[in-house]
Amino acid sequence: MAAPTNEKKVSCSHYIHDDIAFSILSKLSVKSLKRFSSVCKSWINLFENPIFINKFRNNLLFKSNSIYADDDVYLIVILNQFVELSWNLYLLYGDKFQNKLILDLPPLLHSICQEFDVNALSILGSAINGILCIYDYDTHTEVVLWNPATNEYKKVPYSLAEFPDENEYSTDVSLHGFGYDHDRDDYKIIEHVAYSANWFTPSHVVLPDPFWEIYSLKSNSWRKINYDMPIRVLLTSDVTDVYLNGVCYWWGETNNKTCLVSFNLCNEVWLTTPSPLADMPGGFNVHLTVLNGYIALISNWKKTASYQISILGEVGVKESWIRLFDVEHVSCMERPIGVGMKGNIYFRKEDYELACFDLTTGMIEDFGVQGEFFACQVVHYKINLRSIGEINV
Repeated sequence: MAAPTNEKKVSCSHYIHDDIAFSILSKLSVKSLKRFSSVCKSWINLFENPIFINKFRNNLLFKSNSIYADDDVYLIVILNQFVELSWNLYLLYGDKFQNKLILDLPPLLHSICQEFDVNALSILGSAINGILCIYDYDTHTEVVLWNPATNEYKKVPYSLAEFPDENEYSTDVSLHGFGYDHDRDDYKIIEHVAYSANWFTPSHVVLPDPFWEIYSLKSNSWRKINYDMPIRVLLTSDVTDVYLNGVCYWWGETNNKTCLVSFNLCNEVWLTTPSPLADMPGGFNVHLTVLNGYIALISNWKKTASYQISILGEVGVKESWIRLFDVEHVSCMERPIGVGMKGNIYFRKEDYELACFDLTTGMIEDFGVQGEFFACQVVHYKINLRSIGEINV
């Protein structure tokens, strides 16, 4: 039997006042906060405390972030004019990105559009070290890497997919992510290839197995990987994929439940994180983005003008999703298309105008740029003069 003791349990609040503790804790990452939450009772439900949540939000929005901290950060906006079957790339700059400049596309992109009758081009993921990955929205087979600052570009070779006569079966190539492998100083693209029967497929034809493949700029080649990862599911009219710190993310589905899929380009390990929205497939519009260093989910009930913004604290842990913002009654917001500095949300209005919603003030500002249909996209861009060809060794 243990000897009696006169020791008393002392709450951590006897050492540090909650206001001071909250101020310190609000500067930590969500992952670290989860570990500290068991220290004392007042810290267990930090994100249910309005005082703490307000401090954490402010620190998140105003913290210095390497993506946005420098002066030479621009926005690249891709706008498809669906009626005119044309598209333009705008460079927005200035304190409030009030200035705009049309970027001249490299000749290769013009020739691809003409030769293959491509009406819609998109940017895959983010601008990585100044390099954009541009592809055709319809087939995902025409892919070009381009650095607008140097005007250098490179056409990515065609996939390892089989493309038989259209009367035999159909081939579906789906790009899922573009990013940087910092361990090998290499740029990579990941995509999925699947095959399906059509009206003309003979009964005796055996379809090839689907597969994943990765492109390496360093080797300028594709290679197959034997993974059974969830493929992308469309939860809105957007194809949303994001890149952060060597990892590509997209929405997938496993066991009939929506999940966030993450693929690490360095070690090629993938994980899934359950969605924080139980009935998301039918009831919500969602947009995946990056908010000051966090993977973020912008969601809203369909046919409503209210939006919620949640961030992910730890990949693979459903409970680490934290709902930080509730944006009410933004009736003119047709859909979000990206996030800027200090949490500014860029969105397309119902009249196709590009606008910005400031999370700190609740103010909306127009940019004087219009895009039709759904192919309107915002990409952060930092000028980088690195040559695309210099890593081809």
